[in-house]
Amino acid sequence: MNRRSALVIFSLLAAQSCAKRKHPRSAQAPAAPNLPAQVVSPETGLASWYGHPYHGRAAADGEIYDMEKLTAAHRTLPFGTWVRVTNVSNSKTVDVRIIDRGPFVDGRIIDLSHAAARAVDLIAAGVAEVRIDVLSVPPSALSSALFAVQVGAFEDKTRAERVRERMEREYGAAQITLRNGNPPLWRVLAGKEPSEARASALAERIRAEMGPAFLVRLD
Repeated sequence: MNRRSALVIFSLLAAQSCAKRKHPRSAQAPAAPNLPAQVVSPETGLASWYGHPYHGRAAADGEIYDMEKLTAAHRTLPFGTWVRVTNVSNSKTVDVRIIDRGPFVDGRIIDLSHAAARAVDLIAAGVAEVRIDVLSVPPSALSSALFAVQVGAFEDKTRAERVRERMEREYGAAQITLRNGNPPLWRVLAGKEPSEARASALAERIRAEMGPAFLVRLD
């Protein structure tokens, strides 16, 4: 066998060996949500987080809340909206999907799941200043929406109903909705406005006449 023939045979054997060899698969990051991007102004304020007793219960959009998934509660963003939450103190970020309503505490703008809070080092502090950037909104949410003002949340349904009746007399429309939890709370919502601007004006009026009130989306 001459040298050229030996080289050809060696090359063929090497090629067959490489073809049989299994290469390790590299790890891949989860795919980003495939939703149309929206241009929305960033929102800043305080974030908090929630776990038990809401874990395993239905969220406001109807799905079961799992505190170890990257989800969050917001008062007005449509369900299915993806947002990026940045912890201002450490610049850590997490992308979450809106599935619930809240928080209903003055100054707070978003309630993160346990997993999302852990991602931005929010667990120990409980609350932190954050910036919210909207990444995408489901196309179905671009249709008309209605807004109201939450004026209270009560364990006693009878008391909630009395407040609802008062709101209806004063502002023309009101309803109560159940917030599952331990204990469950009956939320009283006043008004039924076709825009956030009109609902915000109603919220300002109610705050001036009665006390704390929060703008919410009716779903």
